[in-house]
Amino acid sequence: MSDKLESDILIIGAGPVGLFTVFEAGLLDLKCQIVDNLDKVGGQCAELYPDKPIFDIPGVPKQNAEDHVQAILEQIKPFKYGLHLGQRVEEIQQVESNEDIKKWRLITSESNEFITTNIFIAAGGGSFEPRRPPNILDPDKFLNKGVAYSVRDKKNYKNKDVIIFGGGDSALDWTVELADIAKSVTLIHRRDKFRGAPNTESQMRELVETGKVELKTPYVIEELVGTDTISGVSIKHFETKEIESLDCEEILFLFGLNKKLGPIINWGLDLKGKKVSVDTEKYQTNVEGIFAVGDIADYPGKLDLILCGYHETTLAVQHAYQRCFPGKRVPFAYTTSNTKLHKKLGVNVD
Repeated sequence: MSDKLESDILIIGAGPVGLFTVFEAGLLDLKCQIVDNLDKVGGQCAELYPDKPIFDIPGVPKQNAEDHVQAILEQIKPFKYGLHLGQRVEEIQQVESNEDIKKWRLITSESNEFITTNIFIAAGGGSFEPRRPPNILDPDKFLNKGVAYSVRDKKNYKNKDVIIFGGGDSALDWTVELADIAKSVTLIHRRDKFRGAPNTESQMRELVETGKVELKTPYVIEELVGTDTISGVSIKHFETKEIESLDCEEILFLFGLNKKLGPIINWGLDLKGKKVSVDTEKYQTNVEGIFAVGDIADYPGKLDLILCGYHETTLAVQHAYQRCFPGKRVPFAYTTSNTKLHKKLGVNVD
């Protein structure tokens, strides 16, 4: 287990609202750590609709989701924060403290441990979990032994025979990306139509024509082959039902993601369906020190808009400051007159 990382706010979810929390906290000199189950920032914006435009950001007539996430990352550059991807918070518990305010101890699926004064759940519709291959019993027994649902480090696929299952952006992107370093890449999909970006599909088909990628459609997975590690896979033709065996060292299942509440359901929070109930003063849950902001928060009149999430986390951070510094007035300054922010940004304002 790694050393304990301490923070004023631990943010669960690296989507736009979670990232913007860093900005609001930074204005008050509060330190943040972010944990996200995905292997990249952006949450559902980056994963589900990166190229779709957003129209309701004030002062921005139109901006696609990916560009919006990048803009927020640029906005929070002046502030120090920790980012921990590809893992989710599995356990939370209150810890004894000499201070009046109780703190929280959290442990992630990667055995990272955090101590924080406030927890902000900004997990959108819940944690994203990869879809498993259909009709395969316990595919996770080969997890990290030749089977993966995302690419953590592409060097792991260098000079290896790689098979990729899927028909969306991730499957196409990694087929193109790994073609340059893998010994071989085979892309398998249940039909010859793909859901990804047309430009990436064109690149993939060019690689097929030059022999750098093998495309097999329409096929579905039949069986994983291996004892301790993956050594191959059996696939079945979708129409003729003929079985074919392929050797490989690595398999990537890129079937997309499911949204689930995950361990949050066991944290003693008041839930309404797959959302977390909060008040509308502090956006705090029924548990002191745990806040919920963005799409996962529920209250009367709630709208699932990024705009609303930014408002929610702005107010929640104010109360988080009060929990960190009991009895101390929350320092408020408009960003136009915030000299600390100006110095961090390297901006001279007369």
